[in-house]
Amino acid sequence: MEISVDKIVDAKGLACPMPIVKTKKAMDSIDAGQVLELQATDRGSLADIQGWAKNTGHQYLGTREEGDVLKHYIRKARAEETKEETKYPHTIQNEELEKKLLEHQDITVLDVREPAEYAFGRIPGAKSLPLGELESRIHELNPEEKIHVICRTGTRSDLACQLLTERGFLHVTNTLPGMSQWKGNLEKD
Repeated sequence: MEISVDKIVDAKGLACPMPIVKTKKAMDSIDAGQVLELQATDRGSLADIQGWAKNTGHQYLGTREEGDVLKHYIRKARAEETKEETKYPHTIQNEELEKKLLEHQDITVLDVREPAEYAFGRIPGAKSLPLGELESRIHELNPEEKIHVICRTGTRSDLACQLLTERGFLHVTNTLPGMSQWKGNLEKD
């Protein structure tokens, strides 16, 4: 079945956070009720776009895969349906997290990137739980632990922190600017 769209955004070849950045900008150019198609090759864009839509009030309609391209469909909300996009307030800088790890503090590092990103370079001992699986696998985490969430640029980890806090996790911190700027120890597969 053909899906009628009002605007197509090409974010093929771009990594997080660029598909979301381009989506936000394009949403300003369409009317409420219209449908935007975001074309992306970043596997993480699926969880990113779902989380972003939930966080802003726009309606995530679904995603179709055509070869390597993910086509995400989002319906623009009416003004009274939209929510001010919120940022998770509790953050830590990469260097502060690295210091805590060197001091062997009792913390959990939660990496919410896609498995391929995790395989090619991660903080030693970090737990891999991709953002798209977080809700269904949340039981694997202890709500009492101090959890430092990290992704590539801080966007997915922000959404993960908000989800964990909504589910009753007490000590959650978003790590900025994320793995794209990580200078500490790395392990790889």
